[in-house]
Amino acid sequence: MAFAPETKRPSSDTMLKTTTWGARLALLALIVLLAAGTSLADGKKHKLSKELDAVKGGHNGATVDVIIQFNQTPSDAHHHKVQNKGGALKTRLDVIKGAHYSVPTGSLEDLEKDPDVAYISPNRPLRGTGTSTLDYTREAVNASVALQQWGLDGTGIGVAVIDSGVTAVGDLYWWNPSNQTYGSRVVYSQSFVPGTTDTSDLYGHGTHVAGIIAGAGWFSTGSNFTHTFKGIAPNANIINLRVLDQNGAGTDTSVIAAIQTAISLKSTYNIRVINLSLGRQVYESYTVDPLCQAVEAAWNAGIVVLAAAGNQGRNDSAGTEGYGTISAPGNDPYVITVGVMKTANTPTRIDDTIASYSSKGPTAYDYVVKPDIVAPGNQVVSTLAPNASLLGSPTDVYLSEYSSSTTTTTSSGGNNKNNKKNNFSTVATNAISTSYMRLSGTSMATPVVSGAAVLLLEQNPNLTPDQVKARLMKTASKTFPASSSATDPATGITYTDYYDIFTIGAGYLDIAAALSSNDLADASAASPTAVYDPTTQSVSLVNGTSVVWGTDAVWDTSVVWGTNVFVNGTSVLWGSSVCWGSRTSDGFSVVWGTGVVWGNATNQTTSTALNVMIDGEK
Repeated sequence: MAFAPETKRPSSDTMLKTTTWGARLALLALIVLLAAGTSLADGKKHKLSKELDAVKGGHNGATVDVIIQFNQTPSDAHHHKVQNKGGALKTRLDVIKGAHYSVPTGSLEDLEKDPDVAYISPNRPLRGTGTSTLDYTREAVNASVALQQWGLDGTGIGVAVIDSGVTAVGDLYWWNPSNQTYGSRVVYSQSFVPGTTDTSDLYGHGTHVAGIIAGAGWFSTGSNFTHTFKGIAPNANIINLRVLDQNGAGTDTSVIAAIQTAISLKSTYNIRVINLSLGRQVYESYTVDPLCQAVEAAWNAGIVVLAAAGNQGRNDSAGTEGYGTISAPGNDPYVITVGVMKTANTPTRIDDTIASYSSKGPTAYDYVVKPDIVAPGNQVVSTLAPNASLLGSPTDVYLSEYSSSTTTTTSSGGNNKNNKKNNFSTVATNAISTSYMRLSGTSMATPVVSGAAVLLLEQNPNLTPDQVKARLMKTASKTFPASSSATDPATGITYTDYYDIFTIGAGYLDIAAALSSNDLADASAASPTAVYDPTTQSVSLVNGTSVVWGTDAVWDTSVVWGTNVFVNGTSVLWGSSVCWGSRTSDGFSVVWGTGVVWGNATNQTTSTALNVMIDGEK
């Protein structure tokens, strides 16, 4: 796919940037890494994903849904060629120079040999990455100063929420008190879920995400409430692109089609931000993954793309202590990938810690440094979609308690399994709020940063996606403890996290600092690649000469990521561990194994177990 000059991928003149802790790597290590990446991206050698390679050549009449990427935007002749091999065109995906087809498994070998074909992968399943005290999200990221000091609230900026749909609840309305008029800020809706045109949120995830970005807090404002639950940019517009069904599941094709639509509607609704609080397993290099190619297309079209890091930070199935678990498309170096912090139920940031379930980098196959930034996302209170299926799962949804009576009691009904006295209002009874619920996960942290991007773009509409990303990362707070621990009360297991570059990225989102900055990146802000040298047991960052990091003192590596970003209390990342594999392109793929961690009906047990773990994070 074509790239704008300022976002060109690092070329063979790649240079190494080392921090104070490490030594410069031998040239051989770099050559090995680049050779591995070239091999993966070479369509001539690897045109079939591993899953399809295992089923090709079948002659039993079986068919498989695939996404075929071509070397150019496919014409009718390309589609006819696939149809002549028994395939059926389902969805045109011109944004990635591809399309979604159903093809016989017996035709895969012939399609692989077609010189016009670049890469073939399955239409993979994916799902939202959130699960399910007073909420201090806005306070923790210094969001209030946006309106108080600069008069910014997201007015005029459109955010494409690609999720389970958005129900236009009251907090997503605008209100003009001078003439008593009002209307929905969900300005456009479209469903990409097969078999339905319904754009409402039957799952509950997308409405919650939209509220974190742009909820106005109307239904938690007044004398009955001690806390107003407002979004980060409470007057932004929402473009509702539904891709997840009532169970929170979807496919690559639906998400890619939604991204394609967001790009086409950019000018109509001033779409400057796309929020992707969803993800799936990483199967191959981002250079050929169709989902990653789609988010890069949006980025190059001038839209800031935010992606959830994933909730696999406790995944120690391969002895990596959660490292190497970033999900796609958060593994793409161009997007802003978000990890999750806990606010500790206080407005101050000094006691905030990383959530133990927040996925850690580097990414599988490519070793991209992720996440890029962290933000609050644990037990976040936001807008509730009525009758959403998430409400039926007490392991991952807690309901807020409100009423207008004059006595304070503890709730004993509904789905609040812990029955805690939360004191969300000045008074409380057994009544359960019909306006808000709480969820946890990187899905909730991602829209916090989306809202921050909206405020930056309202302040300066001329900022490019790279400039937004670079400024958010540079101004993020670098003040963290050396480590923190959390014990899951359900299992008694204690998880310890170290605040290295693969856990917290460039730091903790600080909206006030970002709005106060005038720094403008003049090159790509693509996330760097980590390279491990087994002879010195050290890791260095690889930046291309066309990438802003390290180009001068203003954007030096130590400025953006801090000075202790590689400090880790265990040897899991260093030495001859499975994290780095044998310095091949398959590093970290062992974390995922051969199964899908989320995204299909056969893995509900795994998903439920993860939800329970997240609920245990207090």
